[in-house]
Amino acid sequence: MKVLPFKIPKPKNVSLIYQEDKGKILYDKLHQHEEIQLCAIVKGEGSIVVGDSINEYKSGDVLIIGSNVPHVFKSDISNCSTTFMQTLFFTKTSFGERFFELGDFTEIQQIFSISESGGILTSNKEEVLKLFLSLKKASNLERFILFLKIVNELLKAEIKPLSTFIYPRKYSDNEGKRMSNIMEYTMNNFQKEISLNTIAEISYMTPNAFCRYFKQRTNKTFFQFLIEVRIENACRLLKNKDLLITEVSEKSGFKNISNFNRKFKDIKGITPSKYRSLH
Repeated sequence: MKVLPFKIPKPKNVSLIYQEDKGKILYDKLHQHEEIQLCAIVKGEGSIVVGDSINEYKSGDVLIIGSNVPHVFKSDISNCSTTFMQTLFFTKTSFGERFFELGDFTEIQQIFSISESGGILTSNKEEVLKLFLSLKKASNLERFILFLKIVNELLKAEIKPLSTFIYPRKYSDNEGKRMSNIMEYTMNNFQKEISLNTIAEISYMTPNAFCRYFKQRTNKTFFQFLIEVRIENACRLLKNKDLLITEVSEKSGFKNISNFNRKFKDIKGITPSKYRSLH
């Protein structure tokens, strides 16, 4: 199986692909695919990296990921042992070369535009989730009708971008494997100290070459990205009232509490204690 690009299994003569993912974790390799991905997290939580940004996902969330947008899921099994995600995959030409260009469907171009940066719904989630849950037992025709209803709800919803920068070129297989290794190592080892030499070795590059490579493809330094991974982990841990903030800091890879508080406020705009009180 190629890590990047990733081929979505497509049944014969089916334009709209429905897929269910159940288990402890979601597919955790950095990947991209031609299809636009609409997915509902029925159960589970964790982080998703899209482009240059890392975001939290949880049960009830609805996500949209554009064509050839690199992304990776990192399930958090400490709080939820089972993950269940329902997904619809489609392309701009799934239903015909000019289907979405017809006058009746011009509004859908907004969804295509949003998907280029990835998006997560901040309203209308319950309505969309109900439609997704109806997909399981639906016929192909019924799924197409439900798909149009889901898109209609998306057009009425508020959608927060998941990324601010998407590398404009499609990854080659070799590049995809390299970036996947970088992401996988980072997501699995962020609690530890990661040196520039270590991550450069993972990518089979010199430190200087790695710095240029990562910055060009994510629009940020590796250590900026690493701090964001740690802060997103801290956000999940802060919801556990039994953990002291000093423990959250340590479990998220920070050596001292003052640095943790400063970095947290830089990224989230509030202190860890304020974040905890709000959540």
